[in-house]
Amino acid sequence: MTEASVLFLRTCLVLLAMPIYFLSFLGIWEPFCKKIFFPFFLEKVCASHERKAKKHKQELFHNLPDFKSPSGELKLLEIGTGYGANFQFYPPGCKVTCTDINPNFQQALSRSMKKNQHVHYERFLVAAGEDLHQVPSGSVDAVVCTLVLCSVHNVNSTLKEVLRVLRPGGAFYFLEHVAGDHSSWKYFWQQACYPTWKLIFDGCCLTREIWKNLEQADFSELKLQRISIALPWTPIQPHIIGYAVK
Repeated sequence: MTEASVLFLRTCLVLLAMPIYFLSFLGIWEPFCKKIFFPFFLEKVCASHERKAKKHKQELFHNLPDFKSPSGELKLLEIGTGYGANFQFYPPGCKVTCTDINPNFQQALSRSMKKNQHVHYERFLVAAGEDLHQVPSGSVDAVVCTLVLCSVHNVNSTLKEVLRVLRPGGAFYFLEHVAGDHSSWKYFWQQACYPTWKLIFDGCCLTREIWKNLEQADFSELKLQRISIALPWTPIQPHIIGYAVK
């Protein structure tokens, strides 16, 4: 698993994906990816990931009601809502603010909302995780972020925004794919696939050690577990899951 082997495989993948690199050079790929390819990929292809992650998500979100405000309400903010894959796990009556940097999920998001009418949807904000200025400080009881921290521009800045919008005692829920063990074949393939994967899948980074960012953030409590979600022929099997309390 030498650097030369990684470089060789990276070059092979670049050659295979040359049409996409060419479209990217012309400025065509990014708008096409954001508007058509990535929303389609998330809704259709990631259905396999959702099926395999369902039990994990059920366990993760089962204690959401514990973080209701003293008034009995549960105000929840989701970063990178996408097409609304998490709505089914939210408790009845919770008030959800949806955010995503990509506004092109609206059609699929509307379908998901219709299927999950036990949740009250307050608004949809086009916003990056690093800049949630439209959300007042200390105004939400819970923040949810699944398969998003891999593609934000700055993980630490996103976590600072999470802490800002959470009320004291509120919780941040996460499920993210992360870098494999550095001595493993999984990490070797993550390194080899990294540049081409990031280009094709709208900035998704394969080798982020997100648990380190969470450990260094200013949370009072962190419950984190490492899991593996088997996705054949993909380099995103290692995951972390859990929640952190402000």
